[in-house]
Amino acid sequence: MYKIYHNPRCRKSREGLKYLEDNGLTFEIVKYFEEPLSHQELADIVSKLGVDAESLVRKQEEEYKKHFKGKSFSNEEWIDILIKFPKLLKRPIVVRNRKAVWAEPANRIAELQG
Repeated sequence: MYKIYHNPRCRKSREGLKYLEDNGLTFEIVKYFEEPLSHQELADIVSKLGVDAESLVRKQEEEYKKHFKGKSFSNEEWIDILIKFPKLLKRPIVVRNRKAVWAEPANRIAELQG
């Protein structure tokens, strides 16, 4: 089973969801704007992606430029920031078992198959 961390207002996130549907994959949708992620859940996603939390920050967003640009934070602090400011989290993120991908483009989801 796949899990997609989804923002319905985001075109790229909708493309990820469409990829899952078009390929007949079983998935769960997590609308993290409606139900915020816990620190542990986001830390687990970061670990499965094999990246640091800062690499998941959408640095073109006004919230980033206003509050965080040019500042240094630990991985744990970035996780807390991404929870508090969910708009800053890159999307969609798709998880399957012990692996995850930032699905841009959507066909990156294929990396989780097999």
